[in-house]
Amino acid sequence: MVYTTPHRSLPRPTDAPTRPRPDRVVLTTPAHFDITYVINPHMEGHVGSVQSDVAWQQWKALRAAYTALDMDVHVVDGAEGLPDMVFCANQTLPYYNPETDTAGVVLSRMHAPERRDEVPHYRAFFDDQGYAVHTLPSEVPGSFEGMGDALWHPGHAALWGGYGFRTDVDVYEALHDLLGVPVYALHLDDPDFYHLDTCLSVLDADTALYYPRAFDDDGRALLEHGFSTLIEVPEHEARNLFACNAHCPDEQHVLIQEGCTITESSLREAGFTPVPLDTSEFLKAGGSVFCMKVMAW
Repeated sequence: MVYTTPHRSLPRPTDAPTRPRPDRVVLTTPAHFDITYVINPHMEGHVGSVQSDVAWQQWKALRAAYTALDMDVHVVDGAEGLPDMVFCANQTLPYYNPETDTAGVVLSRMHAPERRDEVPHYRAFFDDQGYAVHTLPSEVPGSFEGMGDALWHPGHAALWGGYGFRTDVDVYEALHDLLGVPVYALHLDDPDFYHLDTCLSVLDADTALYYPRAFDDDGRALLEHGFSTLIEVPEHEARNLFACNAHCPDEQHVLIQEGCTITESSLREAGFTPVPLDTSEFLKAGGSVFCMKVMAW
């Protein structure tokens, strides 16, 4: 049930049971956001360059955009000494089981030592909210970075999983066992696209944004099997403006870094409404809209 290569009898993600889309947005304040180390190529040359007041305004605009879309917004305070905690897609994988009407999260195992102390803060938040909290089995090796690499197929109980940089492919077998869902695992081989959410944005059950050169042949074939419409993002907008780190919370509006003019045009042609936002301070650290939130039920 973890698929890494295409084959004739491969089921489609839409064959999986339906699930409601999540409607709770969790954001983390940038109170301690900074660049104090380098753990991805985008951070190179940006240590100490964050303008904190600008970052706060950009974060507030993102929060306002979700509020304007009638999303249920929750805020976690950033912690001192954890400058990347604002990128709260990475520390957990939320899930929902409609058969038991239960929501939960699987905690991440962060790849970089600098980020490992972020996870307990989200464990405490979700535990306080009444979620079931799970850890990966100790016998399963390797790291896992939550919704940075594991993306739910919209409206269905199936996962897209990236591996190669921050998440190990063996983790997806454990997630399949724990959650009972198929996983379509995609190998990432360009360090600029170190998380799946930097090169793939799932918009609805049939449509996704992607940068095809971030994937190998098998990965591209799996994506072509899983989506009837793939919107290709040009290299500059993918690599430098993080266009694929966009987020579509409602199958209509796409929150995206401003300046992605070609991608915005493609989104309009496909029937979506782009909502451009300035996340330039966060781009310096290798993240944009999708990295800055986690969706839960």
